[in-house]
Amino acid sequence: MNLKAIKTIGFTSLAACVLSSNAMAQSTVAFLMPDQASTRYEEHDYPGFKAAMDSMCNDCQVIYQNANGDVTLQQQQFNSVITQGAKVIVLDPVDSSAAASLVRIAQSQGVKVIAYDRPIPAVPADYYVSFDNKGIGEAIAASLVEHLKKEGVPMDKGGILQINGSPTDAAAGLIRDGIDEALDSSGYTTLAEYDTPDWVPQKAQTWAAGQIARFNSDIIGVVAANDGTGGGAIAAFKAAGVNPIPPVTGNDATQAALQLVISGEQYNTISKPSEIVAAAAADVTMKMLNGETPKGKTTLYDTPSELFVPAVITRENIKEKIFDAGIANAADICTGRYKEGCIELGIWR
Repeated sequence: MNLKAIKTIGFTSLAACVLSSNAMAQSTVAFLMPDQASTRYEEHDYPGFKAAMDSMCNDCQVIYQNANGDVTLQQQQFNSVITQGAKVIVLDPVDSSAAASLVRIAQSQGVKVIAYDRPIPAVPADYYVSFDNKGIGEAIAASLVEHLKKEGVPMDKGGILQINGSPTDAAAGLIRDGIDEALDSSGYTTLAEYDTPDWVPQKAQTWAAGQIARFNSDIIGVVAANDGTGGGAIAAFKAAGVNPIPPVTGNDATQAALQLVISGEQYNTISKPSEIVAAAAADVTMKMLNGETPKGKTTLYDTPSELFVPAVITRENIKEKIFDAGIANAADICTGRYKEGCIELGIWR
């Protein structure tokens, strides 16, 4: 999806909402994110949501909180924003199971809850908006498998490491399910699998280091559920002196991951500009403030949902999909040792 699409998504349908903004003067909404292990929430999700809300309701107050991976803290933040008068809460839960009680509390007080990025399986929220997490898992794993087959890597020798996300994150479970589908039908063996607590890259790195000592050259690739865990695996290979590093996947297209893809140290990532989902969440928020009941384009966990399809990024398409599309700026990415790769790929001249 190009930058123009990112900027304009959903806003045609929002024109009617703007007209009724006077009726929503001083409305309070909350945007509660789960952690700071990923930089995306401060850099993309919240700014995207705030910009979309400001464009439609100048007088609406947006409360932003980040729980820093703490379930108890997020519960406190949730209760606090209800006390402050939030009419709609956009919630990306630290723990998807624990979030069920939060949904019940909000709904008992007439407060709407939009599950954001991570679903809440046990209790239907009022809406769910995200990228297609299962599709992400399947896409990154299938991309790696295709690469291994193209390189002629035999199926009867060695195998793949699988690094999943947090076991308390339902979205991580969906990504894992997608990875499983792709790997189970690939013909390659999964050597070992790990659920990374709280998505912490250092924990993924420590686990990967142990597997490198265990399997050594039998590791033909790593399917990691996001760029942080993939970066942890890459760091473990470097620390062990492995060269070349087997292909490693990722997800989120963070600045560090884009640099690693350019240098050839990370095989792929997923481009999913968070502003897309943030704008969609703002769209749904406005409809709820207007007293509407938004209809989902699909249903997940008995919740009306909208799921966006992301793009797999490799060295072959990173120039077109990331830089030509305006998603990232070459001046920010093509620094230091990464400039050579940028020149090679035509990103930097």
